[in-house]
Amino acid sequence: MNLHFDLFDLKLFAYVADARSLTRGADRACISLAAASTRIKQMEEAIGGKLLHRNAQGVSLTAAGEALLYHAKRVMQQMEHLRIDMQDFGKGIKGHVRVFANTTSITEYLPEKLAGFLTQHPAVQVDLREHLSEEIVRSVADGSADLGILAGDVHTGDFDARPFGRNQLVLVAPDTHHLAGARAVSFVDTLEEQHVGLHHGSAIHRFLLLKAELAGRGYHPRIQVGSFEAICLMIEAGVGVGVLPASSARRHARSMRITIVPLADAWAERELKIVARSRGQLPASARELFDYLAQQPRQA
Repeated sequence: MNLHFDLFDLKLFAYVADARSLTRGADRACISLAAASTRIKQMEEAIGGKLLHRNAQGVSLTAAGEALLYHAKRVMQQMEHLRIDMQDFGKGIKGHVRVFANTTSITEYLPEKLAGFLTQHPAVQVDLREHLSEEIVRSVADGSADLGILAGDVHTGDFDARPFGRNQLVLVAPDTHHLAGARAVSFVDTLEEQHVGLHHGSAIHRFLLLKAELAGRGYHPRIQVGSFEAICLMIEAGVGVGVLPASSARRHARSMRITIVPLADAWAERELKIVARSRGQLPASARELFDYLAQQPRQA
């Protein structure tokens, strides 16, 4: 088999596959539909089989198409790494790492740990974004993120994974609240209460929304704020109750009139882990950050 796919062919195929449409893929690649169709046909002739099933609704991938898309995205990811690294070298930067993490990791663990890494590696840039754990897995798999930090029992396939920490979600209530003396409470049983939560875009808000929906209930915070400290201040003032990481709750409970109540749900106890699709294939700066975070002492 004599394959001569160029980068444009791979990009075009990825655009078509993602859009499930030759027309939209061609538009994104800035070429005519006829030219796009010819290029795809030439790729199919080169491999000796179909890459796409064409139908009235658009296109879908064959098994060969799925395999090509996987490798095309890996090549595109490496080219993006190359572009960023070369661009950053011109600016005096020695590396750029994309990290997707959940709310707890970003607010409770990463500030101190990233500060230590960046002090040791002043020429490295880190692009840190907040996502749900399931989204993080998909982003690491498709190359949108170099590293992921996630919580819970999310399936990570054959990723390289290392323990990163443990934390527990708890209910926080005013000292005078009727739940304040409870030994434990399930999340569903708190949904009749007024809740204080993080903003709609936060991963923890979407996580709690999903848990409520799975139980056939709704999660509609009375007020949403921008930080765990703000949640605790609102709770202390009697606005409602809230769910947040135990580490944050304990820290604020030292100076506020709030009470921590364990959640009885199994999903409330969460192990954090750092993942990469393949540590050995990471750019040098991302590999150094992976190793640095994996070697840091875990928090209880």
